[in-house]
Formats: sequence, structure tokens, C-alpha cells
Amino acid sequence: MQAPPGATTQRTNEATKQVKKFFAEQPQVANIVLVNGFSFFGQGQANAIMFTPLKPWDERPGDENSAETIAGKAMGTLMGIKEAFAFSLSPPSIPELGTSSGFTFKLQDRGGNSREALVAARNQMLGGAMQSKMLANVRPEGQEDAPVLKVDIDRIKARALGLSIGEVNATLAITFGSAYANDFTREGRVLRVLLQADAANRMTPQDIINLRVRSATGEMVPFGSFSTAEWSAESPQLQRYNGYPAMTISGEPAPGQSTGEAMAEMERLAEQLPAGFSYEWTGISYEEKQSAGQIGLLLGLSLVVVFLLLAALYESWAVPVAVLLVVPLGVLGAVLFSMLRGLSADIYFNVGLITIIGLAAKNAILIVEFAIEQEAEGKSTLDAVMEAVKLRLRPIIMTSLAFILGMVPLVIASGAGAASRIAVGSGVMGGMIAATLLGIFFIPLFYLSVRKWVSRKRPPAPAEKGHHEESGHA
Repeated sequence: MQAPPGATTQRTNEATKQVKKFFAEQPQVANIVLVNGFSFFGQGQANAIMFTPLKPWDERPGDENSAETIAGKAMGTLMGIKEAFAFSLSPPSIPELGTSSGFTFKLQDRGGNSREALVAARNQMLGGAMQSKMLANVRPEGQEDAPVLKVDIDRIKARALGLSIGEVNATLAITFGSAYANDFTREGRVLRVLLQADAANRMTPQDIINLRVRSATGEMVPFGSFSTAEWSAESPQLQRYNGYPAMTISGEPAPGQSTGEAMAEMERLAEQLPAGFSYEWTGISYEEKQSAGQIGLLLGLSLVVVFLLLAALYESWAVPVAVLLVVPLGVLGAVLFSMLRGLSADIYFNVGLITIIGLAAKNAILIVEFAIEQEAEGKSTLDAVMEAVKLRLRPIIMTSLAFILGMVPLVIASGAGAASRIAVGSGVMGGMIAATLLGIFFIPLFYLSVRKWVSRKRPPAPAEKGHHEESGHA
């Protein structure tokens, strides 16, 4: 909760009462922890934060009782609070990286512009984000300009009146803050004596003008003879990021959009800013940006490792190609099945793709292994691969079916962490279905093609041939 700048504790409490009442009425909420005067975006009377731990999953089954659903429901109610700006956040997926889920955008002034220009650029970003269909709950983080009392002391006049600047500062500090005087004993307890002006005498700018400071000659000089006091608006905090004046903007992707798409939309809006302004990502968004585009490298590295292992196994650089050609079929199945379920290409889906490389290659290895053995016995390439398909069809179907059924609990998972399990399970299941149904027809074609156009030399039989033959007959 964040009340308007300069709001008192009483106004902030009016907002926190309404927020507390809403969450107290939600059956999914276990308890409420309210902290006044503090939030992730600043400190002061206008700030407050509330933590609402939820009950265990077994006490609130179903998607309608998830944290995301409750947070979305809360936003509809919290936006109606007039006393303060209140919004509901989910914790970040990685602890200590940011204060909430979604993205965190740092708008930077790299051209030496004024603070007013930086605020205008931030407001331009917020206005564009509000009109975008790819973004939701976009908000500024930090304290807005708040009313402050500015006291302008004319040091030349003060010295001419025989005043010490130290005495002037001490008078202000004691009157509006406090100062330690001494200790005294009362009923066996040592108590402190603190000096401070009475509340009625430190309420308005005129109270400063009425203060008096003792000069070097012993006279009491009024503040009004060498100082002025007036109200102004200043920022209670100045943010910098990597050395540049900055402002923080946070938000979430709209329903059906990924964080990557939301971040790309924010970058598009940033390109429309005046010259001299730039941006950086921080928290989870920074880590996501750093890791973006690495899936191609990871898949390529995985293929290279599998290729080298197969080359060592078959003592050939060409035969492993027949095994790896089935991998695109598995990837195609994983992509199509995930798209049918409306899933995004997140980190869990990428993990499933790497898994598919090994699983799809496993089926090809079963056929290629036996085809090589049959060729080593003197059969032609076509007869060898046909014999291998007949011998290994049942093991391929049995192992693939077992693995596909093993993914069912992940595909239909629910509860805490279900999204990650669904993403991994859906990708692996779709990849295995495609790699099995299509692989049993395409793997023999791949092997024949490689043997005809790439490697016409008859490959040597793999090591421990007798062991393979026994396991095949068994």
C-alpha cells in the first residue's frame, strides 16, 4: 500500500484496514502480517506492506484457490481503494532476485537530463504500457515527490549577526528532532532527559521563523532575520543504477503472454523515448535476458556430445547421422503437443527438448545397432535394416509406451509446482509419441540413405557382438 506523497499515518491506516478486511475474508489465507511505515518501494508514513501466507495445498485444491487467482481477485478490489494505491504481488520464482514475479525494468538517464525529464520519460513508458495488450499491472516502484519544508539560511547575514552556523544547526536539530541532555535517577531507575520543542511549537513554517539563537554577544537573534522557510516538492529518494539516475518500472505479462514477450514490448516502448534515455533489466529479468537465445547452443552441444559418443561406438563418422536424423521428429512432436496445450517455450520446455534428444536417439540406436550387426554377417544393407526393424519393433514399442505412460502424472499434475511438471511432461510425451510413431518408419530410411550416399563402406560390428546377439535372441 502506498498513499499519496505527504499522507499521514491516519490516511494510510484507512487503506490498510480495507486491505486487511478483504484478505481476512478469503478462506485460502492462513494469516496476515501487516507492517506500517515500510514497503519494498520506500519508507515513511505513506507506506505499508502486508504478507498473506496461504493455507497448505491440500486445504485449498483447485486452480481457483491458487495464489495467482487470489492475487488477480485482490487486484479488482484493491484498485477501488481511494486512500492509497494498493496492489497484490506474488513472490519471485527465484528468492532474492527482485521483490515480485513478472519483470523489473530500469529506466536510465544517460544524457545528463534533469529529474523532471526522467519523470516525463517514465510517465511516457507507463502511458504506453497501459495501452499495450501484452502488459498488465505495470507500475512505478519508488517514492513520488513529497512536500518538504525548505529552510534557506543566509550564512553571511548569520555571521554578521554574530551567530555560529553550528549553533544554528543545533537549534534546528534540537527543536524538530531531539537532543540528549543528561540522566537522572528515579525510583532506582536511570532515565534519560531528551530535549525537544513541544508539538504545538513545531507544526508550521512560522515556528521556524519564531526560533531564536543566542549570538556571541549574548543576544537572542530571531531566525527570521537571516533565514526563510517555504514548502516545496522534492523526491524523498534518488535512485541510481550502474551509476546513472534511474527509475524502476515493474509489471507482468498479460494473460496468455510470456515474460519474454512482455520484455520485448517494454523494449519497443523504450525505443520511442527521447534521446539520452536508455534502460537495463534487473533481478529475474536480467537473468532471463542473459540466458535468452542459449537453447540453440545447448541443443547443439547436446547433439555434438551424442554424435561423438555414437562415432566412438560405431567407429564411423557417418553412421551416427542416421541416428541423429530422428531427433527433429521428436522436437516437432514436443513443439506441437505443447502448442496444443497452450504452453509457452519456457525453461522447463527447453529441458524437455534436451531430454528428447536422448530418448529419440535411443529408438534409432536399437535399429541401427542390429542393422550393423546384420551387415557384419554378410547381408545386404536393405535386408539388414529390414531384419533389424522386425527384431526391434516390439522392444521399441514397449519401452516407448512405458516411458509415455510414465509422463502422464506430470502432464496432469496439479498443486504446488504443477506448471513446471506440466511443461516438462508435455514436451517429453509429445516428443516420444512423434519419435516412436514416425521413427519406426523413418529410421530405416535414414539408415539406408546414409549407407547409400554418405558411407558406402561396410561398417564394423560394434564391440561385444556376441553379447548383443544373445540379448537379441533373448
